[in-house]
Amino acid sequence: MDEHAQPGAGRLAVTGYAALQVLLLPVVVLVLVLCVVSAVLVVVWVGIPLLIAVLPAARGLAGAERAIASRILGGTLPSPYLPVPAGALAGLRARAADPATWRDLLWMLWAMTLGFVMSLVVVVLMVAVVTLPIWWYGAVPLMRLRATVDRAVLCTGRTERLERRVDALTESRASVVDHSATELRRIERDLHDGPQARMAAVALGLGLADDLFEDDPDAARRLVREARSTSSSALQELRGVVRGIHPPVLADRGLGGAVSALALDMAIPVEVAVAVPDRLPPPVESAVYFAVAECLANIGKHARATQAWVTLRHDGGVLHGEVGDDGRGGAVPGAGTGLGGIAARLAAFDGTMEVSSPPGGPTTVRWEVPCASSSPKTTRS
Repeated sequence: MDEHAQPGAGRLAVTGYAALQVLLLPVVVLVLVLCVVSAVLVVVWVGIPLLIAVLPAARGLAGAERAIASRILGGTLPSPYLPVPAGALAGLRARAADPATWRDLLWMLWAMTLGFVMSLVVVVLMVAVVTLPIWWYGAVPLMRLRATVDRAVLCTGRTERLERRVDALTESRASVVDHSATELRRIERDLHDGPQARMAAVALGLGLADDLFEDDPDAARRLVREARSTSSSALQELRGVVRGIHPPVLADRGLGGAVSALALDMAIPVEVAVAVPDRLPPPVESAVYFAVAECLANIGKHARATQAWVTLRHDGGVLHGEVGDDGRGGAVPGAGTGLGGIAARLAAFDGTMEVSSPPGGPTTVRWEVPCASSSPKTTRS
């Protein structure tokens, strides 16, 4: 790098970025005009499809500028956008309510005026280097100044990031509390309707047998045999309840082995690709195991699929998961398919989930869960 260049990109690189920004001016103007016109036309409904098309384009331009600013300043600039739900109208509402969208519009005004002037000056300085080379030394400071303003406009500040973090934690905590209460009620119901009822029948049968031993020993023995059979059924149901809390196979074989066991129980072929450490934190293992189990259960009940797949990968301290099938599609979170429960489980660990399930399929459920671990081990089946 040139000795006069500051950290980040050098003079030649920033001049190239400046030229690109100058060339993008007509696109920026067009996108901003379309955003304004579409917003005005929303009152007569014509603007809705226009906004659905133009807002992603505005985000694309802003994303490109964040990439340029990150190369000029060094480091990376994170995306400031809130998650966008599935569906055109839902996505439009989410984008319109996202403060980052309004920052994009503000940035376009800046990029059309002072930002454009600064980039144009840098390009002119490059042209002038033929006659007065000293001038070109101003390219890097000018572009760093523009990139600093771009970063300030297009990226969230520390206070806003903390506010979002608090909001996300509050929402996830409420979701986890609700999910935990639902799970507790389910366990209580399963115990009441299953093992508890059977053990009550065992106690009643043994009491009757005790009364009949002297007068009718044969009947008493029949009652004891029935009580033994009922106690065995109660024990099996109790084991089922325990497996619903924390499956023994998960404790014995880890996440990879437990997921493979789930796949073997499916009526359709399931390809499993697991590249995870030998052991992960038990709460994360449990949450991801039940996420896979719920997705596979949905496939078996609703998808009408002929094949499915499960992929788990641990990379950079993040556990990535995917469950998909070639079925009929149409899966919607919150529509009684258990996907909402999966999202609630994963949210407790700052995990995120997205669902892609167009009519006719395929259906794909993906998630990411922050999860520090070591000693990766790959398993395929």
